[in-house]
Amino acid sequence: MGQEDLMSTAEDVADQFLRVTKQYLPHVARLCLISTFLEDGIRMWFQWNEQRDYIEATWSCGYFLATCFVLLNLIGQIGGCVLVLSRNFVQYACFGLFGIIALQTVAYSILWDLKFLMRNLALGGGLLLLLAESRSEGKSMFAGVPSMGESSPKQYMQLGGRVLLVLMFMTLLHFDSNFFSILQNMVGTALIILVAVGFKTKLAALTLVVWLLAINVYFNAFWTVPAYKPMHDFLKYDFFQTTSVIGGLLLVVALGPGGVSMDEKKKEW
Repeated sequence: MGQEDLMSTAEDVADQFLRVTKQYLPHVARLCLISTFLEDGIRMWFQWNEQRDYIEATWSCGYFLATCFVLLNLIGQIGGCVLVLSRNFVQYACFGLFGIIALQTVAYSILWDLKFLMRNLALGGGLLLLLAESRSEGKSMFAGVPSMGESSPKQYMQLGGRVLLVLMFMTLLHFDSNFFSILQNMVGTALIILVAVGFKTKLAALTLVVWLLAINVYFNAFWTVPAYKPMHDFLKYDFFQTTSVIGGLLLVVALGPGGVSMDEKKKEW
């Protein structure tokens, strides 16, 4: 009974948080979600020569194609971020950012690095949720028009987004034998399973946001490392990628799990 009371209290706190932040949460979620693209687009501008030279040397593609690659990344990412934040052509912006993820996965050989690949897939999961949100906004324009229920594409986008988001947490699991690591792995695994299957989704996602935020600030504090050190860029990259996944989880909190989830099925029982 004590455990049920604790769960009920936690859900009440989560509901109260949602009521207070209802107007602002989607905006904060979108800003967090696009932060890694915005940071990377700005970095392309300030590290233009280094990025171009790296692509030219790695792929032996010549000066012109390497320059096109950097330019495409810069315009594609900053342009996509502006469209998402201004709520214009969001679906096209999402498809463009999907393309940037795919392009960078190949260009920077992320495909062969499991940790970075899983994080890129998690980033794609956040974009799927953003795409689902933009579809629901489009449909709200026709409020009052009879419909046949929630569209399948949207609810499967939400399912795919949730499942891909949890890949980020699989990269944070530590296979050590000490008590703290084991406890962290058990709690983290339980929470990501809850988000993936859509059970107690908002509470589980909100708990993961708090956990990931703490880990991000503690382990990826790039501002404590001098800018000239390579570790500064590595930590900065990890920080903004993690912030984007936090944005995806905040969208799960704001929008709910969607039709393909245990929370939704419970309403039918």
